[in-house]
Amino acid sequence: MRNIALTLAAAAAFGLAATAASAETVRIGTEGAYPPFNFIDENGELQGFDIDITRALCEAAEFECEFILQDWDGIIPGLLAEKYDAIVASMSITEERMQVVDFTNKYYQTPAKFVQRKGAGNSIADGLGVEDSVGNVDEISFDSESLDGKVVGVQSATIHEAFLQDNLDGVVEVRSYGSQEEANLDLVSGRLDMLLADSIVLDEGFLQTEGGADYEFVGPGFTDARWFGTGAGIAIRQEDDTLREAFNAAIDKIRADGTYQQINDQYFDFDVFGAE
Repeated sequence: MRNIALTLAAAAAFGLAATAASAETVRIGTEGAYPPFNFIDENGELQGFDIDITRALCEAAEFECEFILQDWDGIIPGLLAEKYDAIVASMSITEERMQVVDFTNKYYQTPAKFVQRKGAGNSIADGLGVEDSVGNVDEISFDSESLDGKVVGVQSATIHEAFLQDNLDGVVEVRSYGSQEEANLDLVSGRLDMLLADSIVLDEGFLQTEGGADYEFVGPGFTDARWFGTGAGIAIRQEDDTLREAFNAAIDKIRADGTYQQINDQYFDFDVFGAE
């Protein structure tokens, strides 16, 4: 990474981007288990919105990128240990994480939601704060009576786990999993009453699959920045300012030239970037 930073800094000094021919490969850590954002397909290939956006950013920044798979609970330690140079894995930009890593600007932002079996009858809220145009709220009064004793599955070391622990500790049992897929499977098996995760991951990675046919969203979307941050960004080590700025410039470039929208439309029928 030190060579990358020197190459990029030298190029910037001459008003040029580092080229693939002159720059070291930028190693990208990702999970590969978070569809539709990053996953391994039936042919064993790494796919997803995160992956296509990364490839577009690397092309825009004119450097080469190499993907390295890493389990989620070790993904930040892997960055700090210089196993890779950046993380592109739908990681939310939060104050807690920014104490140990730095982030680019966001490249998308979506709310969190609960999922339960159809007809289960559980309620999430007694009262809501002000809703935005798509039903997301920042303040909520939970229906503790309905939720009391329910078992809620969540991926470990995530913003969703922290949200449950901070808001529903002692009301629900929080059961944490190494991957979202493991949590989904336990819901289907009857070991869980609900899931909490990113709404797009739950919709496209579960509800729209055969296993999710008997399940549905319940309650509003959650976007409060205290837990859910300010969108998903690319995590880098705190000293790698030049790499961060190269990615930020690339995000702006693909947003401006239509590349971002083309990738967006391959996966979603709405603008996943969220409000400016």
